[in-house]
Amino acid sequence: MKKFKRIRKLKDYRIHREGTSIIIVSLIIAVLINAPLWYFLPQLFLLNSIISLSCLVIFLLIVNFFRSPKRIFPGDVEDVVVAPADGKVVVIEKVFEPDHFKDERIQVSIFMSPLNVHANWYPVDGVITRAEHQKGKFHKAWLPKASTENERSLVVIKMEDGREILVRQIAGAMARRIVTYAAAGEECFIDQHLGFIKFGSRVDLYLPLDADIKVALDQKTVGNETIIANLK
Repeated sequence: MKKFKRIRKLKDYRIHREGTSIIIVSLIIAVLINAPLWYFLPQLFLLNSIISLSCLVIFLLIVNFFRSPKRIFPGDVEDVVVAPADGKVVVIEKVFEPDHFKDERIQVSIFMSPLNVHANWYPVDGVITRAEHQKGKFHKAWLPKASTENERSLVVIKMEDGREILVRQIAGAMARRIVTYAAAGEECFIDQHLGFIKFGSRVDLYLPLDADIKVALDQKTVGNETIIANLK
């Protein structure tokens, strides 16, 4: 497998491509709301100011939601599983994985609030052997049943030594849009984006039972930086 070249001198942040159209539309709507008010009703200074400030706050929240930091994992990527998302660890447990492995695995789940970065990264280097979208419900993302009942995507990555890691992007009560870039047969690498989940959700990892877990419940994670586990 070819080595992925890591360029370390990059700007820290940009706007994710998934948010470009939404940000442009939001800006146009804000202008269409505020321009007539200030032009035709300048005497309503207080009301206009409140409306303008509200539009500005909403616009900045949307821009903040679609921020996309350029991160380069600083360590050795061999036998390491890196956090696929910013957020908080809400599950670490042994579970039966029914969709692909059909056996017991260690599940590690990261919940993303609306304030977190919502870009998702590949947790390991490898080849994508399976990538599919699964329709479902929209329970609150932190609930256990969200993993099996919610709208979700499934990505299986085979590492160079043959071991497989499963990544599942899960929609939530607010998140109704999951974007996955993975395609079966493609190579993938740490530092690359796996996809994007719009407006709050979670990402599940399914790891071998002998994985050495390096995070704890309620610990905050940084996508493409925090080490989730070492593989034996």
